[in-house]
Amino acid sequence: MFSLVKEKKDIQDLVKKYKQRLTREIEGKLEVAPDFKSREYHEFRKDMVPSHLSIYEKACKISEKTLKIAPDKKLAPKLEKAIETCHLNITPTGATSLAILAPIVVILAGMFISMVLPMLLQADIGMFGILFFMVLGASLYGILNKLPFMMASSWRLKASNEMVLSVFYIVTYMRHTSNIENALVFASEHLTGPLSLDLRKVIWDVETERYETVKESLDNYLESWRDWNNEYVEAMHLIESSLYESSEDRRLSLLDKSLDVILEETYEKMLHYAHNLHGPITMLHMLGVILPILGLVILPLMASFMTSESLPPNELAIYIAVMYNIALPLIVYYFGKNILASRPTGYGDTNIGERKEYSKYKYIIVKFGNTEYRMSPLVMTVIIGILGLLLTFMPLIMHASTDQDIVITKNVRGNKVVTALSIHAENYKNAIYQFLGYHETEAGQLIGPYGLGAAIFSLFLPLTIGLSIGYYYSRRSKKLVKIRESTKKLEDEFASSLFQLGNRLGDGLPAEIAFSKVADVERRSTTGNFFNIVASNIRRLGMSVKQAIFDKKIGALTYYPSNLIESSMKVLVESSRKGPRIAAQALLNISRYVKEIHRVNERLKDLMADIISSMKSQISFLTPVISGIVIGITSMVTYILSRLKYKMSSLGGGDTGNALGGMVNIFGDGIPTYYTQMIVGLYVIQITYLLTVISNSIENGNDKLNEEYMLGKNLMKSTLLYVFISLAVMLVFNLIAGSIIESMM
Repeated sequence: MFSLVKEKKDIQDLVKKYKQRLTREIEGKLEVAPDFKSREYHEFRKDMVPSHLSIYEKACKISEKTLKIAPDKKLAPKLEKAIETCHLNITPTGATSLAILAPIVVILAGMFISMVLPMLLQADIGMFGILFFMVLGASLYGILNKLPFMMASSWRLKASNEMVLSVFYIVTYMRHTSNIENALVFASEHLTGPLSLDLRKVIWDVETERYETVKESLDNYLESWRDWNNEYVEAMHLIESSLYESSEDRRLSLLDKSLDVILEETYEKMLHYAHNLHGPITMLHMLGVILPILGLVILPLMASFMTSESLPPNELAIYIAVMYNIALPLIVYYFGKNILASRPTGYGDTNIGERKEYSKYKYIIVKFGNTEYRMSPLVMTVIIGILGLLLTFMPLIMHASTDQDIVITKNVRGNKVVTALSIHAENYKNAIYQFLGYHETEAGQLIGPYGLGAAIFSLFLPLTIGLSIGYYYSRRSKKLVKIRESTKKLEDEFASSLFQLGNRLGDGLPAEIAFSKVADVERRSTTGNFFNIVASNIRRLGMSVKQAIFDKKIGALTYYPSNLIESSMKVLVESSRKGPRIAAQALLNISRYVKEIHRVNERLKDLMADIISSMKSQISFLTPVISGIVIGITSMVTYILSRLKYKMSSLGGGDTGNALGGMVNIFGDGIPTYYTQMIVGLYVIQITYLLTVISNSIENGNDKLNEEYMLGKNLMKSTLLYVFISLAVMLVFNLIAGSIIESMM
């Protein structure tokens, strides 16, 4: 009775809608769409579009008002299409104006900084700074000029992650109700990424009368994917074709075919992508890991020969920092983006953290009685960062506050060599190891710290940055990942359980009893727990099937937040209104679809296994270990050269003294290990971050939740390993070098 009333109401609404449209056409009037439609879409867009895009939109609008420059006529249509793809609220003129205005501002600001910074750092970097900012401005122009296209590409990558699911939702709905408009609404409600916004935009364009029919609006949207994901276009056209089939068997066959098309073609494209990926990944590994680390091996010798009065160590350290911490990460990022740009689209996991009911798990939750307080992990990150940075710069603070140094000395007393720890003025002549290790150059300039203690304290910089950022990402994602893992376990088992549930419904059992029967059969499984919650809510609380599953407080879905399971249960509730046989058939088909999606995803993971395992080994082991060993060697070489220079210069005159004095003049002062380690440690964190993002995007597409989880895990693990290896090698090598130098001299 209820279903008849609902169908009658739907028919009345449809008749009313077309009566209004005919009236407008006859009278020649165009009625403006109700405001709530526009407001609903724009509010949804505001939630979906990332905050950095809003900043970009504001910058474009300000630039357009300040310096209005129109784009090239040939480029304007492409630019407008890219802007429309990622739903940016800007004009092509605004994007072009920003691409020209921003580099000008950067170059002018850079020139000012290059004139002020040398006075603060006491280093002559004026020309280098001006040249650097000019190159940065030119690079920024190229980036901003292509930024709308890059954003469109990123949007397509994010949207394409849900394409298989979107086809699945539409096909699942249309098997029992052949209505494309309702199917699109159903899919948009269950998708959480950009594709949900795209599908809502398709409906919204019809409501605002931009297009007359849903088919016309959908076809226009699909054209934007033809050059990027033709299998999605084919699948959606097969779905549209099913609307015109008079035969039920033929209609269902087309719907099944649409899902098969996108699954198989996605797998084929990923197969070719995996085969072509070995070369770019090898190049990325060489460019981002091997070559920079090999450069570090010769860095101490190079720095010792290069440093002089005209090129002091602190100035050379700035040049190396610019190369390692700015230029190299940008190059690795560029290569990584090119690798991801060619990645096939079509599958990926959804981020449950984007759902409001689960966003609380991103915070640190503290309970006092019945009151619950939330604290952002950013607070702890800032606290850790401040404490770590204070320890990092302790040598500089000590040097600024006192002229004393903590030293280890060796003195000859009688026939014994006595080693002592004491506090003396800087440049203590008998010191073997110094905490600070500042010394004067021939020009009277005080440089350093060269001491072993300062080098050890510099390890707090990568330790602080790596652990604080790693803690932030880990704390935000840890609980959500656990929830999603239990949900994925349920999804893996769900296909067979749905098959059993469908068979029970096919036997004529009501849904209320069917849930209880399946729960008894699969007691110890995750799906058994899910069905048991549903059966318990029905039996003990007297709920309907819909309430037992979807209730916001105690419904089964509150414990297992899965869009796949939620949509399957909605289909069950909707189809059960047409009878148990229709519901049984719907569940059996969903079971088959879920198995197919799972099978293809597993095949795709097998294709990527070798490449991903190689990248993970680089991130978690090779990069931090090799970098740590290189820093230890760098510290030893710097120590040996500085001690040799001091010992040789302290020898008397004569032929031998003059010869050794000539050799001393070959060497410069070198870069203190304190600064070298900071540069390398920061680079290890940067390359770990970049490789983690790239490997996650290759394996899982735009899966932000897993990306945050892996960032937290890799940053903490790699940082601790790097710091431990650096500290151990640094201490061992310096102790060995110290004993050798003293015995030789």
